[in-house]
Amino acid sequence: MRITRRAFMGSAAAGLVARPGWADGFAELRAAPAAVQIAPQEYAPTPVWAYGGQVPGAAIRVRQGDRVQRRLVNGLDQPTTVHWHGLRIANAMDGVPGMTQDAVPPGGTFDYDFVAPDAGTYWYHPHNRTWEQLARGLAGPLIVEEAEAPEVDGEHVLVFDDWRLEPDATLSESFGNMHDLSHGGRIGNWVTVNGVGEWAGTAQRGDRLRLRLINAATARIFSLGLEGFDAWVVALDGQPLEVPQRVEQVGLGPAQRVDLIADVTGTDEAMIISYEADGGYAVAAFAVSGDGAARDAAPVALPPNPVPALGSLDNAPVAELRMEGGAMGRMRGAMLGGEQVPMRELVGAGKAWALNGMADMPEEPLIEAALGETVRVRMINDTAWPHAMHLHGHHFRQLRADGPGPLRDTILMQRGETVEVAFVADNPGDWLFHCHMVEHSAAGMMTWMRVV
Repeated sequence: MRITRRAFMGSAAAGLVARPGWADGFAELRAAPAAVQIAPQEYAPTPVWAYGGQVPGAAIRVRQGDRVQRRLVNGLDQPTTVHWHGLRIANAMDGVPGMTQDAVPPGGTFDYDFVAPDAGTYWYHPHNRTWEQLARGLAGPLIVEEAEAPEVDGEHVLVFDDWRLEPDATLSESFGNMHDLSHGGRIGNWVTVNGVGEWAGTAQRGDRLRLRLINAATARIFSLGLEGFDAWVVALDGQPLEVPQRVEQVGLGPAQRVDLIADVTGTDEAMIISYEADGGYAVAAFAVSGDGAARDAAPVALPPNPVPALGSLDNAPVAELRMEGGAMGRMRGAMLGGEQVPMRELVGAGKAWALNGMADMPEEPLIEAALGETVRVRMINDTAWPHAMHLHGHHFRQLRADGPGPLRDTILMQRGETVEVAFVADNPGDWLFHCHMVEHSAAGMMTWMRVV
């Protein structure tokens, strides 16, 4: 496959700026309209919604065990919240309106105050009208550093996103349309890394880099190739692998993260390539010069986080979660508002999907688990589309024939696939469980669990 540069747009990488602070120690996290140069200079800046006036929002970087204090200031014309994706924090700080807090009205504020228990790569984004607010640009990385960082020559946080742009580089206003809700979600026509079409960096040949990859797109599944690197996956969704895994390509579903340790082997350039239907595109590239200190050994595993080990799986309760609906699906109707509603009426109400026959949030939890109990969930994707299932407040392991897989908080399920996961319900409260193709979530793919 021929690798090319994108023909439509590209520009230089944007820098990060510091957040202003308040007298009581909280740093400000302001969500408000802004204009950013997603397109090259011959286009006008694109009107977006942004944290701190930039896309993506500035990286929040703390050490493991540090306290995070952010005051959300809502400068939007609609309510919003912040969800700290992947962090196992107190339920009241999880940012889900109607479940863990009230949505913050326009002009209002909310104080998020929590301790970051796990090192790793995480991110923050809104959880109200996510299908619009995330697509308009509200997202940013949250990095929790290990007490002992790996030996690398450099680190790069790379936030992958896509945008649905009009020919004048303004955002398409087609948010939440039924085609997106019932098909693959809002897939953009322009891919960016850290807010630009062709992210550029520099490295020396032989450098060992840590690359933190984050998929902040509403629905796009990235298939990424690594050219000019010898690379190992060392963490998934913030949680370290027991043994680093050598890779040449990386799959990145919506909301997922992958940490790579990558040795630069390219002579002139090392690239991350996005493989798409019409070819492969270099979306991030390092200009390579000179020779650094090449390493002969593979990287060692990162230190594990204090996620509790699974208990007995034989005695663990099993919940079943069946995904139904969507375009080319066989669902004829589902429960909505306490009544069985035919598919035509569901579509009229903006619903297209169901979990266990429910097209809206059920009154009863999928699971009610005792604190510390090991729980299993068997998920059946009885639809024609992939789904990125995300559990709040916990990390789980896929149960495979060769044993439990690595810890994750978001799992990408293919059409027709059945997957079973298990986790320890160690975080008390009511927790959302939903598809992170956020249009799917809005159109019916949401449920919840309770830890008591």
